[in-house]
Amino acid sequence: MQASERPHMCGSVHALYNQPMQQCAPYLVFKNNCKDSHGSWTQLSFQAQNEQFFTLDSSPATDYIVYDSPPALSISSNRSPFSPQCSQSYMSDNACGSPLSRYSGVDDGDLRHVLRELENKLLGPESDTDNSSSCSFNDVVIKPSSLTRWNRVLDLAPSLNLKELLDACSEAVSDADISTAEVLMDVLEQRVSVSGEPMERLGAYVLEGLRARLLSTGSIIYKKLKCEEPTGSELLSYMQVIYNMCPYYKFAYMSANVIIREAMMNENRIHIIDFQIAQGSQWIFLLHDLAHRPGGPPFVRITGVDDSESAYARGGGLQIVGERLAEVAKSCGVPFEFHGAALSGCEVQLSNLQVRYGEALAVNFPYMLHHMPDESVSTINHRDRLLRLVKSLSPKIVTLVEQESNTNTAPFLPRFRETLDYYTAMFESIDAARPRDNKERISAEEHCVARDVVNIIACEGADRVERHELFGKWRLRLMMAGFTQCQLSPSVGETINGMLKEYSPHYRYAESEGALYLGWKNRALATSSAWR
Repeated sequence: MQASERPHMCGSVHALYNQPMQQCAPYLVFKNNCKDSHGSWTQLSFQAQNEQFFTLDSSPATDYIVYDSPPALSISSNRSPFSPQCSQSYMSDNACGSPLSRYSGVDDGDLRHVLRELENKLLGPESDTDNSSSCSFNDVVIKPSSLTRWNRVLDLAPSLNLKELLDACSEAVSDADISTAEVLMDVLEQRVSVSGEPMERLGAYVLEGLRARLLSTGSIIYKKLKCEEPTGSELLSYMQVIYNMCPYYKFAYMSANVIIREAMMNENRIHIIDFQIAQGSQWIFLLHDLAHRPGGPPFVRITGVDDSESAYARGGGLQIVGERLAEVAKSCGVPFEFHGAALSGCEVQLSNLQVRYGEALAVNFPYMLHHMPDESVSTINHRDRLLRLVKSLSPKIVTLVEQESNTNTAPFLPRFRETLDYYTAMFESIDAARPRDNKERISAEEHCVARDVVNIIACEGADRVERHELFGKWRLRLMMAGFTQCQLSPSVGETINGMLKEYSPHYRYAESEGALYLGWKNRALATSSAWR
């Protein structure tokens, strides 16, 4: 959008977000778990589709509203009303499940059954007689390798689907069974493709992550991927592709902007601290909206926290963002000031934020907090330290948007399965927007998604920077830091509903426990919530 352009109506928010933009969204890729509980199945039917959906009614129940695009249905349940089959979570944090439950095509029981059949075919009935020097997949005992056995593995591989092969390979890697893993990787190499179906494309990057982990080179490969980034202008174009194809960035920008706008309705001086400002695109929309506020626009000051990677993609420092936003504010008639803090979240201190007396404070965490190491990584615990720092500023509103996944403290195998499940939904949603042989899509996935997948699978300790948590865990963290959750107004959901009409009907949103969830089919991918 040109800086001089304004929306025709201040209430037409989602129309403004769809104007052409000279700058691009930040390149964080959004990276549900279904709680383990017991209850009776309730079958539901949606008019929008011919599918049938199920939910588990169990106690204690929580009320939430679930939306397709656009139909809505009120449900009282702590299980997903979208889920054809609500499989058990791979995660240990079951109390933090989301209302958009994941569906796994092959659960642990099915996979064990497949592998038992594989073992019987490979080794015959005598396999029960000698279990010495053996390795295992999901409690299935398999004898040491031999050329004959690997030939049989290759013969039987076509009977296993790609997800089963990837899971089996992850178990071999977890057990440090190099021989088994190498054979399965050779098979997988012939089954994956960056221009194939969603699982084939994801499998190509997952395979690289498994290979890096097996060779203990995860950190090296991750750093190499960072060094081999395209030029800043190329990276911006790839980020723009992701922004246009999927609603994940718009979900973050639009939900947070509505929350902040409503919280600041009667304030004349507003200070916004954005902990992941990137290109500053989010605030262009809010400035246009505030320009039409009855009684005149307020004074707006934005503090943008940044890091070196965003600066690289931008092709310069935060002054570029400040100058762009200043031009937009001037064209809108909004009094404006910008302050840049070129720091990572781990480095931010109170003095960097320049909080002033008399300004109503809003703090924005857009897909950012999951990059902060917590107590499982460092005794400093920057994740909770930053939350306590923000709480000490007495903000009027805090917006939190995060990916709905559990990869922070989960052991490798549950983390691998969660990652595979999450990114399967992600790649399917991208697949619905662009042809499979589209070069822009291939490049966008490679440069904006693949690195995150490799990091989650191959790296550990401080090198693993992609550390997502479910909303339930975030809620506990914020409450322990002294925050109180704010109920979202109906206008937040209405805004997101209007935006989703421009995308595939497989995108859905749900309101639960005071938060707004965005999902693809049966899988929740992101949440938005408000705090004070």
